[in-house]
Amino acid sequence: MSRQYDKLALLAGMVSMLFSTPAFAQKSEASAIALQPYSEIPLGAIKPKGWLKDQLVIMKNGATGHLDEVHAKIQKDNGWLGGKGDGWEETPYWLDGAVPLAYLLDDKILKDKVLTYINWTIDNQRPSGYFGPVTKDEREKKIQITAENCASGEDWWPKMVMLKVIKQYYQATNDPRVVPFMTRYFRYQSTAIKNCPLGKWTEWAQSRGADNVMMAQWLYGITKDPSLLELASLIESQAFPWSDLLGNRDWVINAATQQNNDKWMQRHAVNVGMALKSPAVNYQRTKDKKYLTYLKTGFTDLMTLHGLPMGIFSGDEDLHGNAPTQGVELCAIAEAMYSLEEIIAITGDIQYMDALERMTFNALPTQTTDDYNAKQYFQIANQVQISRGVFDFSLPFDREMNNVLGMKSGYTCCLANMHQSWTKFASHLWYGTADGGLAALAYSPNEIKAKVGQGGTEVTINEVTNYPFEGNVTFELSTSKEVAFPFQLRIPSWCTEAVIALNGKELRREKGGQIVTISRTWKNMDKLTLELPMEVATSNWGKNSRTIERGPLVYALKLEERWEKGTQKEEGDYFSVFPKSDWNYGLLQDIVKDPKANLSVKVVKPVSENFVWNLAHAPIEITASAKKIPNWKIVDGVARQPVSDREGIYKGEVKQEVEKITLVPYGFTKVRIVAFPVVK
Repeated sequence: MSRQYDKLALLAGMVSMLFSTPAFAQKSEASAIALQPYSEIPLGAIKPKGWLKDQLVIMKNGATGHLDEVHAKIQKDNGWLGGKGDGWEETPYWLDGAVPLAYLLDDKILKDKVLTYINWTIDNQRPSGYFGPVTKDEREKKIQITAENCASGEDWWPKMVMLKVIKQYYQATNDPRVVPFMTRYFRYQSTAIKNCPLGKWTEWAQSRGADNVMMAQWLYGITKDPSLLELASLIESQAFPWSDLLGNRDWVINAATQQNNDKWMQRHAVNVGMALKSPAVNYQRTKDKKYLTYLKTGFTDLMTLHGLPMGIFSGDEDLHGNAPTQGVELCAIAEAMYSLEEIIAITGDIQYMDALERMTFNALPTQTTDDYNAKQYFQIANQVQISRGVFDFSLPFDREMNNVLGMKSGYTCCLANMHQSWTKFASHLWYGTADGGLAALAYSPNEIKAKVGQGGTEVTINEVTNYPFEGNVTFELSTSKEVAFPFQLRIPSWCTEAVIALNGKELRREKGGQIVTISRTWKNMDKLTLELPMEVATSNWGKNSRTIERGPLVYALKLEERWEKGTQKEEGDYFSVFPKSDWNYGLLQDIVKDPKANLSVKVVKPVSENFVWNLAHAPIEITASAKKIPNWKIVDGVARQPVSDREGIYKGEVKQEVEKITLVPYGFTKVRIVAFPVVK
């Protein structure tokens, strides 16, 4: 397909788009789609700093920046560059994290790399609007794909991911090719999906249709073309009914009961992570508040029946209950985080902001190696060893590689998909408000440039903090002239009382679990300070276990690590990790009764430059009193949770000697206990 032809098609598409949108579309915007409290900040406007930038630089130097060089499936004859290689999900998955990383770091080399795939995809869109790798029928039968012969195309699912990639690229560059490209594709899909429904090729597209709906509605926000909302409704009608499932408690109860082949795609944790956004996306289109109820019911039930202390639901690969020995797939964390980021914009509900924070700062960091070149397919909350085995997973995997740290261990979907987690979190630290303001809804060191107020005055805000390791967040404003705009701050639900100060003077005190707004005329060099006191507490989890928390972080037993390298024929090099010291401790009941009086918090080192989420960099330790449980042992690689009575006390044999144990934030550990039995 010639580039000259595509230029003509592009021009035709732009003209068609300009004249095909009904004149009433702009006027009907308010009634056509729900207004939402927050909007996304353009990609690249937020610049990570401090420990968060260090994490992104590690990713750039590791697999995120070089996956196309080290992962043969993407490296060899790539379908998204016109070859016969990977034409399914893994290349778009990788780009879905590599594109935001390139613009967050403003890295020219990575920008040029990802642009190669984006350019090929846009420049090789078919005249009908279809896009993607060259299909078998195109290559062998020279068939030109149209909506009428859509069966010569291929699965809808990978295109959903590539649309997310191109959306982010557009948010960073405003490339004028993108809107016509998407417009042509959605026109093709509007007709083709009637002949080639969402589930024609695989159930993956059916189970992940919310991503397709979301993208059609995003484009509607730009073009106001009502046919996009009609398409969104049609896609929803062909997709798994996730909104109804989340609102129906039978689904989550059955998922806790069965791990068989019956409807397993509706229990697959990655599907669930993606599907969380479905009710919010449907509310956006319909304005029917029942969807917000479905979302709250489903998310609460999900975390009640399947929740683990580090803030994610179990999924190894199915949802699998709340026992601390169940696993969770890395892809599930990445997708759940992204769903929550979208849900936050649509709902403005602080419950999902708190959930995103807990998941990000606890579950996410532990599941990759320091160099971001290897990952665990499944992590376990109470993970006393990382090794080959079948464990208690619903997908044991014949080669027993689902728990080890390897580049290709388990399935390589997570090797490709893990890159969107930190990058999209960094690009969603801030949101725009409907009244021209800014909202800081997740905290980490960064700088943002944005236009605010009625006149669109540009301001720069430098967010100075070591959050989540300390509770002080300072916002330093720079502006060429005074500007009035509302500044929103999230007060996390774990915070008893926050203190807000302006230019060194206390402004107000606010209780946790709310968004507060400070509306004023801001001046150059204004300094707003948020103090979030972090108190120790305990929380109750599966099998009547207890977890120690402080602020947004959960704490796990610090165990020195012994790493062993191995090689498996099909999946290559991997690492096992074993503890060097005893782990079978129960917390004293006094800690549960009065955590503040019985736990000692110590800052042991600063949050340093070249920060890494590992034991050597853990800045905080908590000392607790504990006793050993002799009969708590590893069986088949698993430390199955001791049984407690209704009062939460373990009744078996307990050593009488009281020992002091050290805990560190969960995200710094590889082997650990985080959900403790309680002893007297």
